[in-house]
Amino acid sequence: MTPTPAPAPVPLNGPRFLTEPAELYREMRREHGSVVPVVLDGDIPAWLVLGYRELHQVTGDPQLFSRDSDLWSQWDRIPDDWPLLPMIGRKQPSILYTVGERHRERAAMISNALEAVDPFELRSQAEKFADELIDAVCAKGETDIVGDYAALLPVRVLATLYGFADEQGPGLVTALNDMINGREGALAGQQHLAASMAQLLADRKETPANDVVSRMLADPSGFSDEEIAQDLMVMMAAGHQPTADWIGNSLRLMLTDERFAASLFGGRHSVAEAMNEVLWEDTPTQNVAGRWASRDTQLGGRRVRAGDLLLLGLQGANSDPQVRTDSSALTGGNNAHFSFGHGEHRCPFPAQEVAEVIARTGIEVVLDRLPDIDLAVPAESLARRPSPWLRGLTELPVRFTPVPVL
Repeated sequence: MTPTPAPAPVPLNGPRFLTEPAELYREMRREHGSVVPVVLDGDIPAWLVLGYRELHQVTGDPQLFSRDSDLWSQWDRIPDDWPLLPMIGRKQPSILYTVGERHRERAAMISNALEAVDPFELRSQAEKFADELIDAVCAKGETDIVGDYAALLPVRVLATLYGFADEQGPGLVTALNDMINGREGALAGQQHLAASMAQLLADRKETPANDVVSRMLADPSGFSDEEIAQDLMVMMAAGHQPTADWIGNSLRLMLTDERFAASLFGGRHSVAEAMNEVLWEDTPTQNVAGRWASRDTQLGGRRVRAGDLLLLGLQGANSDPQVRTDSSALTGGNNAHFSFGHGEHRCPFPAQEVAEVIARTGIEVVLDRLPDIDLAVPAESLARRPSPWLRGLTELPVRFTPVPVL
């Protein structure tokens, strides 16, 4: 009897990541199991880890599944203009690719710099910028709440925390979006962000201030300017776009999902509930690159070779039917999702707090200032950005009764 051929690897750039990722992850799991063979741009092979248990194993064993990208067996096939290089870099001196004790020292430096952010000042800054952005549209009676608001708010707050001037915000937003989407503008976006960070470091070395960059420069661990600049780029990218998408995805959920229709304007609790639901069902960071196998091993019934790249399928793991047996039920505040990662390379807790304050403040200001906000287009017409990595809306058109500026 002729053996059944194995299913072909799944391209990680198809349109279904935009239109129906939940169904796509279910199909992948059905056809391939919890560890799926995929191909990246240029037919570069990798594994996408969709199983909750398998992802816990990968992120919890930094010796076997290393963050050291030098281990990758495919580097000789990667061209200099590969669009995913900003996301899967080689010899980048950032915290993403540092391992062992040096990584722990680095994580402590970042956590200490962010922990010193006054939470009341953070919320005040977020409210200030949110009100300014709402002021620009509130008299019109309609707006794109993603393009005119959510996509602009986090970076303005973060830029202030780090020490950037306000007018640099729009350029940083464009550069970050280009870099994260992993398409033709990715390398140019990375270069703009790197130049901006280098200039900020030079300014703060000359004139220290009460900001995150100055605190990182003053840290006694002895990191170089290049290392700090790389970490700031990581912090900016990880802090801006996922937070903007968290705002947009949460507002979309509250405006379109009947589970929230009755409580949309029912106070702060419904905002927190919607935000947590998004982290389970529609997490901004869908897939992450990655980990590299340090030796041959087995994972989810797959033979993984030394040097193989494993992509972290955060959304796939969050929707693993072994974990979420009833996907229609609200999670009730359960935060055992993978949306902030897991293990020693997870998002530092102070960074999670900063993101949550910005996102929650941003949503609350919208609901306070535009009390009868409603979707202006059919829910099924809403489109996503073309990225398998981050899941966010390209726009969220809304209408409301015009109100005066503050």
